[in-house]
Amino acid sequence: MDLPAPFAWLVDEAGASPGPDRFLAELGSRLLADRLPLAGGALTLAVPHPIIARRTWLWRAETGAVIESLGFAGGPPSQAERDWLAGLGPVLADTVGAAPDKPLLAWAGTRGFAPAEVLRLRQATRFAAAPLAVLAERAALSALLEAYLGRRSAARVRAGALTRGTGETIRAALLYADLRNFTALSEATEPAEMIASLDAWFDRVAGAIHAFGGEVLKFIGDGLLAIFPVTGSAAEACEAALRAVAAARAGMAHLDAARQLQGLPPLPFGTALHLGDVLWGNIGAVDRLDFTAVGPAVNLVSRLEGLCRPLGRSVLISGAVAAETSSPLLPLGEHKLRGIAAPCAVFTLADG
Repeated sequence: MDLPAPFAWLVDEAGASPGPDRFLAELGSRLLADRLPLAGGALTLAVPHPIIARRTWLWRAETGAVIESLGFAGGPPSQAERDWLAGLGPVLADTVGAAPDKPLLAWAGTRGFAPAEVLRLRQATRFAAAPLAVLAERAALSALLEAYLGRRSAARVRAGALTRGTGETIRAALLYADLRNFTALSEATEPAEMIASLDAWFDRVAGAIHAFGGEVLKFIGDGLLAIFPVTGSAAEACEAALRAVAAARAGMAHLDAARQLQGLPPLPFGTALHLGDVLWGNIGAVDRLDFTAVGPAVNLVSRLEGLCRPLGRSVLISGAVAAETSSPLLPLGEHKLRGIAAPCAVFTLADG
């Protein structure tokens, strides 16, 4: 069958596009080469994500650039993408395929589309259904993996790193945080209210971690383990972790004030920081794996957090982090940590 070049590409190659952004840019450029008067295009996919409901890629023919716009779960349907296209010219939009959450493919013209051009674009939409189904499934899988595993682990799983016992060594500033009195609080609180409290706590702490370039590796009951990978200097990673701690404490102070007005108890927590190497990879049974972090540095930071209560401090910092930061710290001496052979030099913040 002798197909126009854009349609042949959709049938033979488009499903292997590295992502929806490149799919849109490549299809747009091929339609342009086929003498269709395009000023821009948009592709919208629904994604199964706890925050993001839709992802839209916007392509501008003049520059070839693609930008991304996000639609958030629970929010009203947005017309921002259509308004962006309308600013370029007349818009033609079609849903693609028969899936419940159909992709949307839309084009803006440099002028009004002639009937034959409308027909050609709608034919392109029909030919795009199969490759877009592949890309939509891939995008959905990526969203699910990132929601449950985090960016770093999700990328490794997508790349096929599924062999038990394999992993990568990461040098990073480690942050371990844990709620105080969680057992007593959970026994005195209705499950739905307890879950809401945990979600609010994780929102503040994980939000602060992500804001300063860290990544939550694991939620562990009422606690979490996060890393700030050393990509430049160790000092930069340690300073980022310290800023995240400050932001988390500010966020929790605001939350505790709001809870007090509701007659709810505060949510005190302890945090520890350490600098070291972690092995991040596949551990588990033959047929059930987990991406997790292990190593002496992980053991140390969790044990260090356990000293917060006996030392009466909410933030404890190891000597390894203290050696890399210029932030003013208060030394608390050397302390023996359970299961750790050598004593650990411990520091805290001036208001810690």
